[in-house]
Amino acid sequence: MKRRDFLKSTAALASSMTAPAVWSPAKAQSRQETLLIVSESGPNNIDIHGVGTNVPGYEVSWNCYDRLISHEMKDVNGVPYYDRDKFKGELAEDMNVGPMSATFKLKKNAAFHDGTPVTAKDVKWSLDRAVTVGGFPTFQMGAGSLTKPEQFVVVDDHTVRVDFLRKDRLTIPDLAVIVPAIYNSGLVKKHATEKDPWGMEYTKQNTAGSGAYRVVSWNAGTEVILERNDKWTGGPLPKVKRVVWRMVPSAGNRRALLERGDADISYDLPNKDFVELKSHPKLNIISTPYSNGIQYLGMNVTKPPFDNLKVRQAVAYAIPYQKIMDAVLFGLSKPMFGAPADKATEVAWPQPHKFNTDLAKAKALLAEAGYPNGFETTLSFDLGFAGVNEPLCVLVQESLAQIGIKVTINKIPGATWRTELNKKVLPLYTNVFSGWLDYPEYFFIWCYHGKNSIFNTMSYQSKALDGFVDGAVTAAAEGDKAGYDKDVKGFVDTAFADMPRIPIFQPYVNVAMQKNVTGYQYWFHRRLDYRAFAKG
Repeated sequence: MKRRDFLKSTAALASSMTAPAVWSPAKAQSRQETLLIVSESGPNNIDIHGVGTNVPGYEVSWNCYDRLISHEMKDVNGVPYYDRDKFKGELAEDMNVGPMSATFKLKKNAAFHDGTPVTAKDVKWSLDRAVTVGGFPTFQMGAGSLTKPEQFVVVDDHTVRVDFLRKDRLTIPDLAVIVPAIYNSGLVKKHATEKDPWGMEYTKQNTAGSGAYRVVSWNAGTEVILERNDKWTGGPLPKVKRVVWRMVPSAGNRRALLERGDADISYDLPNKDFVELKSHPKLNIISTPYSNGIQYLGMNVTKPPFDNLKVRQAVAYAIPYQKIMDAVLFGLSKPMFGAPADKATEVAWPQPHKFNTDLAKAKALLAEAGYPNGFETTLSFDLGFAGVNEPLCVLVQESLAQIGIKVTINKIPGATWRTELNKKVLPLYTNVFSGWLDYPEYFFIWCYHGKNSIFNTMSYQSKALDGFVDGAVTAAAEGDKAGYDKDVKGFVDTAFADMPRIPIFQPYVNVAMQKNVTGYQYWFHRRLDYRAFAKG
C-alpha cells in the first residue's frame, strides 16, 4: 500500500467513526477490538530462527509463539516491567529445577494454531532446531549453556527434561527469551527439504506456533495483520482481537496519525516529537530506559586505522556527546560518557566511561597515531531506525571533520542491516545493543568475548577480557560474590581501556499511545506485547 493510499484509508476510517450516518455498534466494537500500530520499519522475517531476522521480526515471534516459561511482571516507576528473577509457565504448567536438570510438565490442553496438540516431541524438535540452525539463535542458546540436542529429553508425551552441561545461572532465564519458541514440528516438517531440513523458508513467511496471535497477512515493508488465537492457553485471553501494524516511513505522518486518533500506538518517532507529545491531551507517553543496553560507536579493530588504540581514543574524544543528547535525544536517554576521573568502576552495566568531547586532545592523539592530517572512512547506520541514527551520524561526521577525519555516511536498509553488520567488515558504525538477560557478563559475552561472538562486530580480541568474563560466569554460578565483583570490574575496565566500541548513551524505549489504550508492558526485547493491551 502506498503512503497516500494508507493516509486515505485511515482518514476514511476516522470519518466512518465520526459520521452518524454510517456509525453502528458492530463497527464501534470492531474498532475497539483492533489495535492499529504505526512504525518506520517492519519485519524482514517472522521466524526468530531465520537468517538475519531483524528486530521488528522479534515482535511477531514473541506474540505468535509460546515458550516453556515466561516472566512475572513487577512495577518500576509506574510501568509494568518484566521481573528478571521470577518465572511463570507458558506452555509448561509446572517446572521442577534440580541441581543439573529442569523438568517441565506441559499443559495438556495446549494446541497449535491449526488445532494440533502441543507435545513433548514438538518441544524437543524446536529446542533441537534452536541449538542447530547456527547464527544468532544458536549463539543465544549457547549463552545459557544450551548447546546440544542431547540436552533435551522427552520423558513422556507431556513431559520434557532439560539437562544442564554445567552450573550456569543464565540457563533458566535463557529458556524465557524469544529464541526457544515452540514450533508445530509436524507442520514445519511437511515443508522441509533436503537443503532446508528445518523448514526455514516456510516459517520465514508463515507462523507455526501456539501463541496468542497468528499472522493472517504480511506484505513486507507495508503491513502485518495478526488475529487472536481464541484457544490460547498460555495466559489470560487477550482483549485485542486484531492487530494491524502498518509501516509509515515518514515520522511526520506517524505523528499526525497519532494526533488525529487514527493510530493507536507508535514507538518509532523522533525524541523531539515524544517530548512535545507529552502535553497532548489525548495521548500517553511512556519512557523507559533500555535494560542492559547502550547506543554506541563501533570500530573494526582488525584493519587500519581503527586497529590503532590512539585512533580509537581520538574518536572517543571527538564525539559531540552533549550535542547528541540535546539535539537528537532531547534528554530522553542516560549519558554514558563524562564520568569523573576519580570515579571507581561499578559492578554494573551499563555505566559511563570517562571520555568527554575534547577536540584538542583528539587531534593530538591522531597525530601521535601517525595520522596528523586525518583519514577517510565510512560511518554506517541502520536506516530502519533513522530517526535517531541519521542525525547522530551527521553530528559525528561534523565533529570528526574538525580533527581531519573525512566521513562518508552509509545508510543501510533495515532489512539487510543485521546481515551487513554481522559480516564484521564495517569500519565505523553506530548501533544499539541491549542484552536480553540483564547481567553485565551476558552483555560482554555477546559484544566483547572473543572473535567469534556474533555481536562482537568490532572483531575485538582480548585474552584478559575473555578471562574476566569467563571468571564472572563461573563466580556467579558458584555464588562467589567477591570473585564476581572483581571480574566484572576487570572486564569493564579492559573494555574502556581498549575502547573498541564507544558507549554514547543508554536509550529509552518511548511509546506514544491513545489514552484509551492500556496494558503496555516493558520487556527485555523492547518490543510490544499485544497480549496485555486493551482499548477503552
